[in-house]
Amino acid sequence: MSEISRRTFVAGSIGAASALTLSACDVPKPWIPTGGGHRRPRRTDPEYALAAPGARGLIDEGRYQQRVSDYLEFATAATNVGRPTGIALHLIAAQRDPEYTWDIDSVTVDGLASVWAKIDGWQDTRDFDLMYLHWVHALGSGGTSMTTLDSSVLDAIRARMVNNRYRYDDPRPGGRIDDLWFWSENHVIIGLVNEYLAGQEFPDEVFPVTGFTGREHLERSRQPILDWIHERARFGFFEWHSNVYMLKNLTPLLTLAELGDDAEMVRAAGMALDLVLLDMASHMQAGSYVAPRGRTYKKDKMTALDEDVFNSCKFLFDDTEYEYQSRTDNGATYLCGARRYRPPQVIIDMATASSPGVVRERHGIYVDGEAPVTSNPVAPFGYDFNDPDNLTFWWSQGALGLWQVAGISLSEAEEHGLFDVPSLAEVRLLADLNGRDPDRIRAWEQANHDIINFGFLSEANTYAWRGDAVSLASVIDHRFGEMRDQGHSWTAGIDAEALIFTTHPLIGLPESTNWADDGEPGYWTGEASMPRCAQHERTAIHIYDPSWDENTDALLWSIFNYRDYTHAYVPQDRFDEVTQSGHWTFVRKGNGYIGLWSWRSTRWRVYDPAVHATDGMVQPFDLLAEGGPDNVWIVEVGEGPPADFAAWQASILAQEPMVDRGDDGFSVRWTSPTAGALGFGSIEPFTVEGVEQELADFPRHESAFGTVERLSTRYRLRARRARLTLDFDRLRRRVWGR
Repeated sequence: MSEISRRTFVAGSIGAASALTLSACDVPKPWIPTGGGHRRPRRTDPEYALAAPGARGLIDEGRYQQRVSDYLEFATAATNVGRPTGIALHLIAAQRDPEYTWDIDSVTVDGLASVWAKIDGWQDTRDFDLMYLHWVHALGSGGTSMTTLDSSVLDAIRARMVNNRYRYDDPRPGGRIDDLWFWSENHVIIGLVNEYLAGQEFPDEVFPVTGFTGREHLERSRQPILDWIHERARFGFFEWHSNVYMLKNLTPLLTLAELGDDAEMVRAAGMALDLVLLDMASHMQAGSYVAPRGRTYKKDKMTALDEDVFNSCKFLFDDTEYEYQSRTDNGATYLCGARRYRPPQVIIDMATASSPGVVRERHGIYVDGEAPVTSNPVAPFGYDFNDPDNLTFWWSQGALGLWQVAGISLSEAEEHGLFDVPSLAEVRLLADLNGRDPDRIRAWEQANHDIINFGFLSEANTYAWRGDAVSLASVIDHRFGEMRDQGHSWTAGIDAEALIFTTHPLIGLPESTNWADDGEPGYWTGEASMPRCAQHERTAIHIYDPSWDENTDALLWSIFNYRDYTHAYVPQDRFDEVTQSGHWTFVRKGNGYIGLWSWRSTRWRVYDPAVHATDGMVQPFDLLAEGGPDNVWIVEVGEGPPADFAAWQASILAQEPMVDRGDDGFSVRWTSPTAGALGFGSIEPFTVEGVEQELADFPRHESAFGTVERLSTRYRLRARRARLTLDFDRLRRRVWGR
C-alpha cells in the first residue's frame, strides 16, 4: 500500500475549487500540486478514481466535514481500545487534528486478546474484526506520535491477516474446524475484501493455509469482488433492505474504496457504495429505515435507534433529531476516515426530499422451490445448480434448503468438512435423516419447501409510499404462507421510535428481561408464515394464511409448531395519541397518522417487567389477534395537524372492511378514503377502483428520481440540482451538480 493511501486522511475539502463536472473516468481538475511543479492525475491513480470531495454533484464538503466533527466529538468522549473500531476512531481523530491527544500507549497486544482469540480460533464473524483491523493497521502505521501504534500490535495484526483462512474450500491444516459463515451476501464481500487487502499489503509473504503469496491472494479475490459488485447492479441486494446487513455491505466497500491501491477496484467499490446508499435513502423517514426486510432481528426492528444502520444514516442524511447511539459505530467511524468517497448529492436529496411518493423496487432471483424434481433443473441467468463453483452464489441467497441445490450442497459439504461445522449442524441433520442420498434429499426438500426453506430470500418486489410525516412499505406477494426465519413483511413509520408492524410468531413469548432475546425464527423475529401483501400508496392489505401445518410433516411440526395467533407491535408510549374503535387501532405522533385494522378481535398483552422485557415502556405494546394463525390486517397512513386526527379517523371508519373466509382462503373488500375501492384475496388479484394492480416484475428501482429497469447495469438518477450516472459494465461513475 502506498504511503499516501496509508497515512493521509484529508480533513478539508479536496478540489473544492473545481467548477467543472467531474467524472471518475475524466481528468479531475484542478491539477494537484506536487513538489516543485504540477502533475495531471491519472485514471490509474487510486487517489483520483472517484470524483474528488467538494466536486459539484457530491454532498457539500463543508456539511460533510461538520458531520465528521460532530460524530468525532460525540464518539471520542469515551475510549474503547479493546475493540478495533474504538482504536480506529482515535487514530482518525488524530489524523484529522494534529493537536488531538489520546492514550495511544493503552493499545496493546494483551488488550486485544479477545479479538485475537476469535480470529485464531477460526470463529464466526472474525471476518468483521479482520476488516476493522485493516483500518487500524493502515491508520496506525506511522506519521505522528498519536498515529503510530506499537510495532507489536501491528505485527499481531499482520500475523492474523497472513494466517487467516479466507475460503470455505481452502485447506484445513490438521482437519481444523472453521466455524465462519462464509456464504451470506455480506460475508462474501467482507471475506473477499479482507483477502484482497491482505494480499495487497503483504504481496511477497507466503500465506500458510494455502501456500499462496499475498500477490496470488490479491489476484484470486480481484475478479470475484468485481463479480459481486456487478451482481448487485443487476439483481439488487439479496438481503434486501436489511437494517442489519446493509451496514455489513457499506463497511467492506468503504474499506476497499479507501485502502485499495488499484483505481479500478476503488471506483467499483465506490459505485457499489452508491447502490447501498440508494436503497437506504429511498426509504428514509425521519432517520428511520422504513422498509420490509429480507433479514432482520428483534434487536434491530422494534426501534430504528437500534438498527445497525442508524448511525450511518444519521451521519449521511442528517434526517433525525435523535442523537447518535454508538461511540464505536462501524459505519459512522469509517465514514469519518473516508477521504476518497463522498455520497452523491442526488442520493442525499432522495433521503430528505419533500413528499417523495411511491418507490418500487425489485431484488434477488426467483426460484420455484415447489417445482417438480428433475435431474437437471434449468438455472436462471446461467448459474448452474449442478456446478460446485456456484455454491456460494446460491447459499448467499439462503438457499440451503432449495432442492435444486441439494446435489452441490451435499458434495461440497462432504468434500470440505462442512458437516463438522457447528453452525451447519441442522444441515447435517437434514442430510443424515435422508441417508445423505441426494435424490431423497431433493424429494424431501421439495415436499416440505414451505417449511425447511425458511432461509431462502428469493426474489422480492417491494413497494413504499413516503410522505413528509409518515411512510408505509411492504414486500409484495412474497412467498405467501411459507416460513421465513428473518423476514419482515411491512412497516408503517413516523420516526425512529414511532412505528408499527405485524408478525405471525413461531414461538411463544420468551421469558427473559433481555430485550434482544427472541429466538430465530422467534416471537418478533421472522414470520412463521409470510402474509400475502399488497399496497397502493397509503393503504396496504396483509393476509396471513399458513400454507403448512401439523399435517404437512410430523417431524418438522415437532420442531416448528407455530402460534395460533398473529400480533402487531404498537408501542403506545412512543405515540402522542392512541385510540381504538371496533377492530381499528389508531395512533398519531406529530403530524403522522397510522390506522390498523384486524379481522380477528384484538387485545393488549400485558407484560410483567420482572419476567418479560419491555424496553422501558409502561403501556402495552403487543396487540394480539387470537383465534387462529390466519388473519387479515389492513393499514392506512395519513398526514395532517393534530387537530385533524379525529376527522381522519372518521373518514376511515365510514367504510367497514368486508372479509370472507372460504375454502380458497380470504377475500377482502374495503373502500379507503384515499385509494378508493380495494379488492384482494388469498388467490385474487389486487384491484384499486376495479383496476388490477401489478404485484410482480417491478423495475430494479422506480421513484420520482428515476427508473432503472430490471437487470440493467446502468443507473441514471436525477434530483432538482444533482444527477448521478453509474455504468457497471464500463465501470464509470459520473456526478453532476449546480
